[in-house]
Amino acid sequence: MILAKVVGTVVSTRKEESLEGLKFLVLQQVDLDKNLKPGFVIAADAVGAGVDEMVLYATGSSARQTIKTDKRPCDAVVMAIVDNWEVDGEIKYKKGVDD
Repeated sequence: MILAKVVGTVVSTRKEESLEGLKFLVLQQVDLDKNLKPGFVIAADAVGAGVDEMVLYATGSSARQTIKTDKRPCDAVVMAIVDNWEVDGEIKYKKGVDD
């Protein structure tokens, strides 16, 4: 699983039939200090995440192991919205405080 921030959405009116009903998000990875890393990933949303939220996502075959992405051609999926993370006893991120 990889930490990322939702920085946008993707709308596609024409797509493979099996992708109908999925919402797509633009993600940018973050380090443990919440610094954005270069590059972006487009991921299917399995949990109802929104722009500016911190999330966990998976790629590869793991991306097809959620109820919403099972047997769909997805290479990345948001599978959790992060409430907080702690490193060496220090809270690095807390939802609602750091967003």
